[in-house]
Amino acid sequence: MSNGASAGHRTFREARDYLLAHREDYDTAYRDFAWPRPAEFNWALDWFDVVARDPANAQRYALWIVEEDGTENRWTYPEMAQRSDRVANWLRRLGVTRGDRLILMLGNQGELWETILAAIKLGAVIIPASTLLGPADLADRVARGHARHVVVRSADAEKFAGVEGDYTRIAVGEPVPGWHAYSTAYAEPAEFAPAGVTAAADPLLLYFTSGTTAQPKLVQHTQVSYPVGHLSTMYWIGLEPGDVHLNISSPGWAKHAWSNVFAPWNAEATVFLYNYTRFDAAALMAQMDRCGVTSFCAPPTVWRMLIQADLGALRTPPRKVVGAGEPLNPEVIEQVEKAWGRTIRDGFGQTESSVQIANTPGQDVVPGSMGRPLPGFVVALVDPVSGERAQEGEICLDLEHRPVGLMAGYADDDERTSAAFSGGYYHTGDVGSIDERGYLTYIGRTDDVFKASDYRISPFELESVLLEHEAVAEAAVVPAPDPIRLAVPKAYVVLAVGHEPDAATARAIFAYAREHLAPYKRIRRLQFAELPKTISGKIRRVELRGREHEGQRPAEEFREDDFPDLKS
Repeated sequence: MSNGASAGHRTFREARDYLLAHREDYDTAYRDFAWPRPAEFNWALDWFDVVARDPANAQRYALWIVEEDGTENRWTYPEMAQRSDRVANWLRRLGVTRGDRLILMLGNQGELWETILAAIKLGAVIIPASTLLGPADLADRVARGHARHVVVRSADAEKFAGVEGDYTRIAVGEPVPGWHAYSTAYAEPAEFAPAGVTAAADPLLLYFTSGTTAQPKLVQHTQVSYPVGHLSTMYWIGLEPGDVHLNISSPGWAKHAWSNVFAPWNAEATVFLYNYTRFDAAALMAQMDRCGVTSFCAPPTVWRMLIQADLGALRTPPRKVVGAGEPLNPEVIEQVEKAWGRTIRDGFGQTESSVQIANTPGQDVVPGSMGRPLPGFVVALVDPVSGERAQEGEICLDLEHRPVGLMAGYADDDERTSAAFSGGYYHTGDVGSIDERGYLTYIGRTDDVFKASDYRISPFELESVLLEHEAVAEAAVVPAPDPIRLAVPKAYVVLAVGHEPDAATARAIFAYAREHLAPYKRIRRLQFAELPKTISGKIRRVELRGREHEGQRPAEEFREDDFPDLKS
């Protein structure tokens, strides 16, 4: 571990402590918070190693992983600092140097966090990858990512058999012929000396986006944009030193770095994981009770599965509960509040940034709203035609007050980068509205919002209403071509347990939609089907839209006109 506290550490700590001190005072925090902008910063050396030497963290767990069979592993802050030093020394001996790109494809296991810290210490650029990726995806990542090294589970090594390239192969687990065994890293010295200073603008992360609409983009983050930028995520969640934070997210995706690495370790909290092969709400809540989870974050899919279980089985609910990934539906928030006495606080961010907008601790939660801009973020809604600010428009970040928690750009893609940063704004590609109090409501992706009978339709708004019906577990709304209205809203629905995909169920859902939606917003077509998703869990509405242009009516589709008795 390095010695002493750098100037970067001091400015970072001051900003971190300011947000902790005003954790429930949004107005003051938003007005007076200033991003630390060090010229040099290495988060692993200048932050993690320093807090690991703090006596207050001598016995505090940095990482706690519980397996499905009941076995568990826990590592303190000092242990993680030392283990990552050994791994950094070993990787350096294998040829990993500053600026090298390294694909990291591990599950929720200690080696994942060790390698993240080690790579940061070396100044290497991490390309996170999901263990669900196949050979074709990996070939793309090695080629477009210009990867020099890969660190993968032994069980996944065979996926690289046909992946061409000159890269170091490192396997975690059982020995693999032709691959370096990760376990030998622990024989290296426990003291690490950096080769030089780390510039704040140096690259740190390259994320391949989940590709909901097109070929994955390469999002490039610097040594500060995620490590420092996730002070906003820490503030949103309300994390404090000593918290035990559980975030349900798979390694390889940005949300995992948000809430399983940077935000909790910025707060000097414990990262808690429960590894399961198949989601079991009762087992998850039992572990949360046993291990004293104080803070919980989950995507909407998990929240929707939880509310179908007995939420009362969790005797001591976490004090802080949040949701991210896609907007949360009001029905989910209401049920959790009723059972746990806790309000799920929604948040909005992207792979390209840390959390931009959220409902923060101690503030009013407006039903349906994703909250207000986080400290350090100046948000503007921009009319896509006029380019002027509006009450409804594309969610943008004002670059005159550029937040630290924003990507450097899209790697090797000047055209996309220029488009994203045009007109003095960073363009998120999402549409929202704002009320008189400054609360923002999500409407949808710019390419998901559509017109029907000349009215603008927000799929999210319609999906939220459908989810209130007891038969609906998940829903996705897309435009279906119509000769008169140009397009009509069609819902693809995943049914809750106990409901049949038949005409009676379809009629009940249509009737509910007629009762709760304005006539121009009503669902006109419905199909029971599994929803196509990216491997990060986001619904691929682009695929559903494509199905609607195939011409013939699917045999399994129901239409409102099939039920003439519904018409008034």
